[in-house]
Amino acid sequence: MKKIVECVPNFSEGRDQGIIDAIAASIRETPGCTLLDVDPGKSTNRTVYTFVGSPEAVVEGALNAARRAYELIDMTKHSGEHPRMGAMDVCPFVPVANVTMEDCVECAKAFGKRAAEELGIPLYLYEEAATQDYRKSLKQIRAGEYEGMKDKITKEEWKPDFGPAKFVPRWGATATGARFFLIAYNVNILGTKEQSHRIALNVREQGRGPEEPGRLKAVKGIGWYVDEYNMAQVSMNLDNYTITPPHVAFEECVRDAKELNLAVAGSEIVGLIPLEAMLLAADYYIEKENLFILDEKQKIHLVIQRLGLNSVSTFVPEKRIIEYMIEEENSEPLASMTVRDFIELTGSRTSAPGGGSASALIAGMGAALGTMVGWMTYGKRKFEEKDETMRGLIPPLHHAMKDLIPMIDADTNAFNDYMEALGMPKKTDEQKTARTAAMQAGLKKAVDVPLSTMRIADRCWDTMEEMALHGNINSRSDLEVGAKALETGIWGAYKNVMINLPSITDEDFKLKITGEADALLARAKEKCISVLTRLEERER
Repeated sequence: MKKIVECVPNFSEGRDQGIIDAIAASIRETPGCTLLDVDPGKSTNRTVYTFVGSPEAVVEGALNAARRAYELIDMTKHSGEHPRMGAMDVCPFVPVANVTMEDCVECAKAFGKRAAEELGIPLYLYEEAATQDYRKSLKQIRAGEYEGMKDKITKEEWKPDFGPAKFVPRWGATATGARFFLIAYNVNILGTKEQSHRIALNVREQGRGPEEPGRLKAVKGIGWYVDEYNMAQVSMNLDNYTITPPHVAFEECVRDAKELNLAVAGSEIVGLIPLEAMLLAADYYIEKENLFILDEKQKIHLVIQRLGLNSVSTFVPEKRIIEYMIEEENSEPLASMTVRDFIELTGSRTSAPGGGSASALIAGMGAALGTMVGWMTYGKRKFEEKDETMRGLIPPLHHAMKDLIPMIDADTNAFNDYMEALGMPKKTDEQKTARTAAMQAGLKKAVDVPLSTMRIADRCWDTMEEMALHGNINSRSDLEVGAKALETGIWGAYKNVMINLPSITDEDFKLKITGEADALLARAKEKCISVLTRLEERER
């Protein structure tokens, strides 16, 4: 799965379009970075940039932006309404997908170290990356702002985490750290400002004060009236959507609005939202309403409707969900091919894709045919009594099908890793040792990938047996082909496991893998016969 980190640097320039564009270009031109948003403010004289990429890429993007700002921004001439202490005032790293907060802390540290060494600027770590509690929040570090930093930075307790403990007039100081993704979220209330603020006081964590806290953790909120929309809003910052996601905030506002006899007219996401937050909402409504939805696009449509995200402006998933906005390199070139192109490439004068990729594809087709039989049964009036059964049988086959698709490319990539190791230099003893280690690692990967294909395909058997008993009998031949395809895919993956084992020197590894692969192969033969037998018995 692709790792995605968001970086949201704030620069102390919001009026000079040339400087704003130059910093944007430095980010946009960084390989692996996707610039999502540039938000300048003239009165604040500040611009917020939002970009995403892999952990390594966003660190490079932040460095490139800092380099450009160092050339173009002079803090001795800066003024603006927003609190600030440096040319690059703050540079947080935020986990979005398949990364941890610790990963983002490492991004902040890597950025801080390199920026200090190259530019000679002072940087402080804040939020989750902070080294001291008394300087964890941005407010604490920025107290006194740029003008007060001259004296503050020389005090021992305010020595920077990176860079010189001296004032750099042209730059000031920068705070870099890691924090959770903040979602700006508004719930529309057909009422007054006072009524919406009353709801905000009920739900926000701070509540009405220490003696009367609100119900929702990691939520800040106020109520206001928006003349442009002709309605009030409960305006919230969801500081950690894993603690309080948008759908929970929405439902709590609906609850309070009902008690006040007020109507809720949808809601709006301000800016961007991670895919995970949308899918959490989908899972909530699917369970609450006992729905049966597996397709991701349908899940997103469900959330848009249930939260009323089109109420103020059209919510376009491709422009509002971070993962959908990123232009990804095609990590699955084989799986993305047409059927014709894949077959012709397999039949060309090249050893990859080979039997391993073909086996993953065949197994995937087996799972897909099992899934299809489920859909050909579910929702049909003739088989209405089987709907609940199909709700249990379709998901495991659907998920196995999805999980087998990446294995098509994974098998070829594993083979390529071994071939690259084979081409490593071997003139010195050190080079020979490194080459041998890389070759052994490549061989183990070449074994692990087809073994994973076997494991994923094996997950289908129990469900396929049940599908043979309950699925639409008119689709019998489809399930028969699916069972044989699963067995063939597992058999082919087994052969790719076994052909690479003899060259591996780790005997314990070989023994363990052989035992598991033999068991999976035997089970595939047994289960395929079971599926076919059950279908035959239903026809008698």
